[in-house]
Amino acid sequence: MATYCLTVARLQEVNQEVYNFLSSAGAKYGVGFWKPGSGIIHQIILENYAYPGVMLIGTDSHTPNGGGLGAICIGVGGADAVDVMAGIPWELKCPKVIGVRLTGTLSGWTSPKDIILKVAGILTVKGGTGAIVEYHGPGVDSISCTGMATICNMGAEIGATTSVFPYNHRMRTYLEKTGRGEIAAVADQYKDLLVPDEGCEYDQIIELNLDELKPHINGPFTPDLAHPVSEVGAVAKKNGWPLEVKVGLIGSCTNSSYEDMGRAASLAKQALDKGLKCKAQFTVTPGSEQIRATIERDGYSKILSDVGGVVLANACGPCIGQWDRRDVKKGEKNTIVTSFNRNFTARNDANPATHAFVTSPEIVTALAIAGTLDFNPETDYLTTPTGEKFKLVPPTGDELPARDFDPGQDTYQHPPSDGVSLTVDVSPQSNRLQLLEPFDKWSGNDLENMVVLIKVKGKCTTDHISAAGPWLKFRGHLDNISNNMLIGAVNSENDAVNKIKNHLTGDYGGVPDVARHYKANGMSWVVVGDDNYGEGSSREHAALEPRHLGGRAIIVKSFARIHETNLKKQGLLPLTFSNPSDYDKIRPDDKISIKGLKSFAPGKPLSAVVTHSDGSQETLELNHSFNETQIEWFQAGSALNRMKQLQH
Repeated sequence: MATYCLTVARLQEVNQEVYNFLSSAGAKYGVGFWKPGSGIIHQIILENYAYPGVMLIGTDSHTPNGGGLGAICIGVGGADAVDVMAGIPWELKCPKVIGVRLTGTLSGWTSPKDIILKVAGILTVKGGTGAIVEYHGPGVDSISCTGMATICNMGAEIGATTSVFPYNHRMRTYLEKTGRGEIAAVADQYKDLLVPDEGCEYDQIIELNLDELKPHINGPFTPDLAHPVSEVGAVAKKNGWPLEVKVGLIGSCTNSSYEDMGRAASLAKQALDKGLKCKAQFTVTPGSEQIRATIERDGYSKILSDVGGVVLANACGPCIGQWDRRDVKKGEKNTIVTSFNRNFTARNDANPATHAFVTSPEIVTALAIAGTLDFNPETDYLTTPTGEKFKLVPPTGDELPARDFDPGQDTYQHPPSDGVSLTVDVSPQSNRLQLLEPFDKWSGNDLENMVVLIKVKGKCTTDHISAAGPWLKFRGHLDNISNNMLIGAVNSENDAVNKIKNHLTGDYGGVPDVARHYKANGMSWVVVGDDNYGEGSSREHAALEPRHLGGRAIIVKSFARIHETNLKKQGLLPLTFSNPSDYDKIRPDDKISIKGLKSFAPGKPLSAVVTHSDGSQETLELNHSFNETQIEWFQAGSALNRMKQLQH
């Protein structure tokens, strides 16, 4: 299990040029730099920057983690953040508001994670699209501040713009414990402004009674397939999902709070006291250096290690595929349970046969001890080495450390007072870092006779479009990382992954290879996709790569919010079928022309003239959500190109 992670020292050695770039860029432009080992950015934000009433944007879909402190924190693409840093206003289509009214009290095996797992089951992965989720009601006070953060963090899995909780005493205590008592005092002074307005109305209301809520486990392959823990075993048997739990993984940005670790450790301690260790492999990922240092000081790390766990680096780790997994072969069917937020196919370990389930750290720990998915800790018994039967007592854990947090190592680099004379460190010979070149401008004409690179079948997340895991080392080098473009998408023509027909040669090849061949021969292309295209991480490379390799338009039934904006920023045309059934009319060997670009205007549909291989044609109406500014991005070739034009 030691192979699961690299030490921070090893990471610094392997990634030194990347860290040098980030450090030098921060110094030059007056931005602080959190060094390797600091932790996951969402936890850094919660511990240091978020506060009630603040509005923040961040370049990750789980930025809404800050909603646990009553903050409006919204995930965006990197280009949106560039706009804000350049002093350009950030814009967002006015969202709807979904209200989740909580009554009752959390207790026993039920945790904050179960609230969002239940909500995900109700709303599905796209039910929150275009909406802010606002939690309210008397049940809120039974949830810790970090528990609220867990719920808001995973709101990304229902497509929500963000999620937020009203300010209360749990937030105040957390602010005080993290050295921000002055902010807590101000928040108390204005608390009437940090709660729902009296008589406010919601576009949709969901009622949840926490007294009746049961522990949940969601999956496999999608975070909205919700099951009560008491029923998942029977469902697994019916569907042929492996019952043996190979690995349990706790932590990540979603569930690595002091309370989470304490509750998991309370279960581990019960098992140890009875002579038991985990039957499954077990990993622990602290979300920050502060959490790592504090749980080590207070003995949680030792308990979790003694029960069979391995404490990993303060990083995303297996949650985003940074997992050198060796206990199963690729293609081997198996089950893992995690306290992460996402469980898309092959996300954690690059194995499409891994059945990943998302649940609370407590349930992960219990299932890792039992070793089987059909174990219900509320009713089922474990057997000790001596044959004694016993039940786990419901988990307990302090919300916050009695002795305050241990900050651990100082990993923050303050910016210099004046960095103008400094240079940003990027080697021209690097295969990890590459300076961007401007994309070409719109020609002024309609886009004619573009080939269909791939017609995607079914779910296509940003993980399918731009895989994470080992590819992340190339995220600073656009040309190299473009070799993963759409390699996880299913081709409707043959139900294969990364196998499409090159219509210039007649041969089949990988998606990036065929795209590069088209680009080299001056042929533009489009992608055709299904519903909620671009769901998942705010991974900007999923928009940069198609643009870099010659893509011009992405035509789908519907988009996930962040990905749609990312595509616009890079000068691509994200378009939706006016009639979703028109998706079925597109054939893999079609040529598509986009008409109406000379009169491109907000609210005015474009059209696609589709020419089939038999010479027949049909015209389809395509909708878009471009406003006037975004149309200027398209015409300039990208948002960055437009920014440069405005400087002159």
